[in-house]
Amino acid sequence: MPRRFHAADALLPPATFLKRSLAIIYDGLISIAVLLVTTWVYTMITGWITGWDRLEQKAEAGQLSGDPGLTFVLFLVMYLFFAYFWTRIGQTLGMQVWRIRIENLDGTSVSWSQALRRYVTAAAVFFLALLAGYYLGSVTLLLTVPAIIALFYPINGLSVTDRLSDSVVVSLPRKAKTN
Repeated sequence: MPRRFHAADALLPPATFLKRSLAIIYDGLISIAVLLVTTWVYTMITGWITGWDRLEQKAEAGQLSGDPGLTFVLFLVMYLFFAYFWTRIGQTLGMQVWRIRIENLDGTSVSWSQALRRYVTAAAVFFLALLAGYYLGSVTLLLTVPAIIALFYPINGLSVTDRLSDSVVVSLPRKAKTN
């Protein structure tokens, strides 16, 4: 059952591009930590299952650089990380700092399928930008930066990820101080 953040008739202003960008940077740093821990756990489990000697031989032969199992696990863990926060409280840690939230237009929390559409859209743009960078070399920044800006830049209050997931990122009002 979706969580109601505010009354359906209460309209919150859409989050600005600056707030979205700062939250993305903050969450990106947290994501790096989550990815490092996940990679360590995956390596420990793989070493335990296959044997440490065999894992060391694979590493020396350079066969661990393109592990599809690790790629899938990292992709899945990042989805679960973001979707958990988006579906429960509508905010990741970076979004909490910058007082923005993902919600439906009626003020309820997004569903897991909406979170999946939002995550896959962003991941696809990042993947395509990195793929283009791999083949084009130094021209990468000329393609990656505009692609990411286009992905998250709100036009009429909605970004591409907002439109494809039928949700909106809103700015939360400051809490009034009581004396």
